[in-house]
Amino acid sequence: MIRKIDLIPSYLKLIMGVGFDLLALSIAFFLAYFIRMGLNNTAFTLSELFVYLTITLSTLLLFTYFDVYRSVVRYFNAKAFLKVFIILICTTTIFYFAGYIFDAFIPRSVPIVFFVLAILQITSIRALFGIIFEKKLFNEREGVVIYGASTTGRELVNALTLGKKYQPLAFIDEKTRYQNRNVLGLHVYSHNKIGNLLKRFGKFKVLIAVSNVDPHRLKEIVAAIEPHALELLTVPTMSDIVSGKRSIDQLREVSVKELLGRKSVNPVPELLSANVTNKVVMVSGAGGSIGKELCRQILLNAPKKLVLLDISEAFLYEIHQELTECLAETNNPLEIIPLIGNVQNDTLMKSIFVQQHVQTIYHAAAYKHVPMVEGNVISGVSNNIFGTYAIAKAAVASKVETFVLISTDKAVRPTNVMGATKRMAELVLQGLANKQKETRFAMVRFGNVLGSSGSVVPLFKKQIERGGPITITHPDIIRYFMTIPEAAQLVIQAGAMGKGGDVFVLDMGEPVKIVDLAHKMTHLMGFTIKNDDNPMGDIAIKYSGLRPGEKLYEELLIDDHAQVTSHERILTANEKFIPWDDVITILEHLTQAITNEDNQQIRQILLNAPLGYNPSTAKQKEQTLSQFTGTPSIIEPKIPQPELIGAL
Repeated sequence: MIRKIDLIPSYLKLIMGVGFDLLALSIAFFLAYFIRMGLNNTAFTLSELFVYLTITLSTLLLFTYFDVYRSVVRYFNAKAFLKVFIILICTTTIFYFAGYIFDAFIPRSVPIVFFVLAILQITSIRALFGIIFEKKLFNEREGVVIYGASTTGRELVNALTLGKKYQPLAFIDEKTRYQNRNVLGLHVYSHNKIGNLLKRFGKFKVLIAVSNVDPHRLKEIVAAIEPHALELLTVPTMSDIVSGKRSIDQLREVSVKELLGRKSVNPVPELLSANVTNKVVMVSGAGGSIGKELCRQILLNAPKKLVLLDISEAFLYEIHQELTECLAETNNPLEIIPLIGNVQNDTLMKSIFVQQHVQTIYHAAAYKHVPMVEGNVISGVSNNIFGTYAIAKAAVASKVETFVLISTDKAVRPTNVMGATKRMAELVLQGLANKQKETRFAMVRFGNVLGSSGSVVPLFKKQIERGGPITITHPDIIRYFMTIPEAAQLVIQAGAMGKGGDVFVLDMGEPVKIVDLAHKMTHLMGFTIKNDDNPMGDIAIKYSGLRPGEKLYEELLIDDHAQVTSHERILTANEKFIPWDDVITILEHLTQAITNEDNQQIRQILLNAPLGYNPSTAKQKEQTLSQFTGTPSIIEPKIPQPELIGAL
């Protein structure tokens, strides 16, 4: 934004500054005499006028020499005041000596009064200009309130004052020693006085300036601010500030992870490195949300070689470029092999495994969006079932050591084709694990990952930014969330625990009602919900109804039997599997139906197979849950840790 004052040429600003100082010095000189002698008793001779010229010119020259006029007036501070103060002391000293030189009449108190009048005028006008700029009379800056009056908050105020974007209005702090006091000229309010701030300042942003805050504590801060529908930003982490990656005023939005208050658990180094360090690792579906993060985490654990496989050239190029740049920054000589290929091509898979000497595979290549797979049954079955079968067979033939399947909670009592295909993929791997012992198979189930493609979080953000409405399928739908990095780390660790055919489930934390998430995201972006209670709100919510095959809630276990592992957020399911001959029979029937392009027959085969597939249960569960208000009690799991039910 260009301000009107910025259009004034620099030389005119200099003339204005010198002119004002000359006027201030003149007023100080003559007024000092009038105060001392009285108006009627004051008479100036040529000697006094010579003294006047001497002190005014010497002051202006000293101001010029010591760069007073080069300083930006709106940043006038204590250091600039001290410079002017010292110069005027020198000028006062010159005042006395000039009196002797020109034999002028100078009472002893006149230079002192001159000094007081000059310092008051010259510094106060500069401070006044700074205040005028601060109050946005010359430039438009957005009002912000700083949450936290401690060191980080004070540093943020100083940084914002020097900037052009934000205008600090006040502090909010929970510490009573700060409340109702002024810090850096800003009043400190209690966190329950946000309503008073809104009445005084109107709408503003809240900047959280609390360093090294615990996730649970941050969730409490967010909860206190969220109902007021104020946009919320936070300072970068202290590690980023100290390392120089970011400055304190490079604010960022509060992430959904911070909004939900989910606390990550530190990974077990031995489990992270077991199948990765000094091994040739391949990630199928490397260009997808989970695949990319798996690649990033694998890179941190020193593999011998990393093979990237994806059917999408664009996605493969993107992750390859990212990893290559990362290696260049750290001078890491690791070899990364990007390969375009379809996992359904078992000949190609076998060739890749043999040529690259692959030891560990993370199989993340799958079609995962429920409505898309529901409308593309043949593609879903071909990729999710036969793709998994092809790459797993090739792994066994090539004597790959470890094969980890990225599965989903939708594989548990599936109500949609996608979930049925993933459960069938699990049965294929369980059958292969029982049939041979050279390749160790493991499956990892988890639900929603924050920020993945198709996740509600980026979708809601886009809908809010364009003014709504936010679309939600059902007011009672709930999901469990996990961050992508945490999911990838847990997948790698779970894969290291597998003995053969194991199904692992990840602790997904506390349940989240999707409509509540929409409300919180809307409020923290500075908007209000438009509904019957608030018809003048900003963003409306539209309920579209459950999509085909969609559940109101998800599960991670087929049977109510789960065992703890050496990691607190990983359980092993120990579920039943079917004989390999039965697996082959189902695959043969599916192959014939795909050849005939018979979608109905494919669905019937999936219904007849021991997958627990029942598309009618989605509607039944909706009807059951409609009896409940708030979070439905039917979602309570029957496993050792109640938080371990998730959703994708």
